[in-house]
Amino acid sequence: MQTFILVRMDSFTLVIVSALASTIMAATMYLLHRASRRTPCLLDWSAAGLCFLSSNALALLAMQGQLPFVVAPGLANVCYLSGHYLILAGVRRHLGLRPRYDWLAALAATVLLLHATGFAHGTVGHRLMLLTPLVVAINAAVVWTLHRQPDPAARGSYLPLMVVEAVFMLQMAVRALFLALGQPMQLTFMGSQLWQTAGSLAVLAFLSLANMCCALIVIRHQELALRSASLTDSLTGWLNRRALLDMAEREFQRHRRSGDALHFLTFDIDHFKAINDQHGHAVGDAAIRHVTTVSAQALRGYDARFRIGGEEFAVLVSGEGDAQVRHIGERLRLQIENSPLLIDGQRLTLTVSLGAAGCQPGDLDWDDALRRADQALYHAKRHGRNRLSVYGDDVAPPSALLA
Repeated sequence: MQTFILVRMDSFTLVIVSALASTIMAATMYLLHRASRRTPCLLDWSAAGLCFLSSNALALLAMQGQLPFVVAPGLANVCYLSGHYLILAGVRRHLGLRPRYDWLAALAATVLLLHATGFAHGTVGHRLMLLTPLVVAINAAVVWTLHRQPDPAARGSYLPLMVVEAVFMLQMAVRALFLALGQPMQLTFMGSQLWQTAGSLAVLAFLSLANMCCALIVIRHQELALRSASLTDSLTGWLNRRALLDMAEREFQRHRRSGDALHFLTFDIDHFKAINDQHGHAVGDAAIRHVTTVSAQALRGYDARFRIGGEEFAVLVSGEGDAQVRHIGERLRLQIENSPLLIDGQRLTLTVSLGAAGCQPGDLDWDDALRRADQALYHAKRHGRNRLSVYGDDVAPPSALLA
């Protein structure tokens, strides 16, 4: 009798601790959502904690008295697998994908149908073999979905959850494999055999670690969003002057090491003050957004683009000679000129003036090239606007003027 009580106490304690871990997960994710309502994946992860809690609660009730088979283990296993799926749903929502709650409904129906079979009524081992493929498939889907994301800045925060899901999937597969191979294990419902105790401890570890991993993903996402906001112009989505200081310095040092060409292309919108005065600041903002959108189409995807003033912009062009930079600038100018802005059914033609300059061997800082590009830009504006001037071709350096 004493041994039986100890066995029951071990099982009871594990379920209580798992229920506590589930409660912590549900509460943590919900409170994080209250603090950051623009992160709906936290609601999925909070619901996952509630599902795991419900599964543990049904297990506790089953310990105290006989429950219908459809409730325990049937409904308990539905809650358990739903908890795993809701982690996947939260991952999908975090990544901008549909959570696919219809798949969750299909999963719940499938689990209930499996429990209606004679095989499921047989032994605990039979039910473990039936449900393991579903759990493994959900875990694998989490790992695969996170692995496919290309953003290297965020990938580090995904890795812990990927590892936790993969390890849990592996231990589930190993336990099911032992059963499939006919290993002699007499598992009983709510038993405390070593094999079942190990499984219960794995679930407890999974709940605790998954909670921390999900919180890490959200915190890292918010950190990257704040960093992006500090380096990005809110009106255009282009990088701001602060980002220019960091990126231009890195590119300038690389230019000095490798000798690769480095150019600045600067431009601004012609007669922008007149646009603001005549049409209002809302149209002025629309003109800025329009110019940057068209410019992005004319530029190459890897050209760094910056808004450095009200209607002033700069582009960092690496690895190209003067002729290619001139070609890029002319393509940008023509595309803007040929892409009028539609305002209340009227076509507003916009033009830009551009200046280009490259880094030279005697430059001590990247800012020297930017200043020369600005000089070329002013030359373009003084000589009629809607044109490109290249320092050293259209704009003679001071030494040439003295000669």
